[in-house]
Amino acid sequence: MADLGPRARSHGAIPVPAGLTVLSGPSGVGKSTVVQAIRRDCPQVWLSVSVTTRRPRPGERDGREYYFVGEREFEEMAQSGQLLEWARFAGNYYGTPREPVAERMRAGTPSLLEVDVVGARQVRLAIPDSLLVFLAPPSWEELVRRLTRRETEPAEVIGQRLEAARAELSAEREFDVTLVNTSVGDVCAQLVALMTAQPADRPAD
Repeated sequence: MADLGPRARSHGAIPVPAGLTVLSGPSGVGKSTVVQAIRRDCPQVWLSVSVTTRRPRPGERDGREYYFVGEREFEEMAQSGQLLEWARFAGNYYGTPREPVAERMRAGTPSLLEVDVVGARQVRLAIPDSLLVFLAPPSWEELVRRLTRRETEPAEVIGQRLEAARAELSAEREFDVTLVNTSVGDVCAQLVALMTAQPADRPAD
């Protein structure tokens, strides 16, 4: 594996080659910020766009951060098998359209999917050779600070996210690699290195 520095750790042999890279981690750890940076700076990487029933936040645009749909439409997509993974959290549905991911994998395009821990487990079951990357905070205190400073969500939702974050942090060992988010630029470079590494650059089974 390419040298990812002291803020990365592997939890075993990495799939060779990874057909899909999945980025996950606790709420508030900075997944969306990392994805935004990769969208801006790494055009060679295809980013999956999820579907959600939650309302857009300020600055979000339909088809860029998410596809925003109603509950009935989302449930129809889930029931008809159009979603690779999906879950309900804090009163809203989130899911990944299946066909765009399959299309990019067939083309051999480096592809990144950002989901929660539950979604990552579903993707691993559906695509066993996917590379699961866990994004960890520098500390629990820093994660709490990031979550509580949000002004886009009510206190009740923030409390739910903190409770879920504790459980999500305990799932780290289920992932292939952990990256600690002390620098968005460093995490982006590490992710791209993982996604573009040749088999010889990765640890053998």
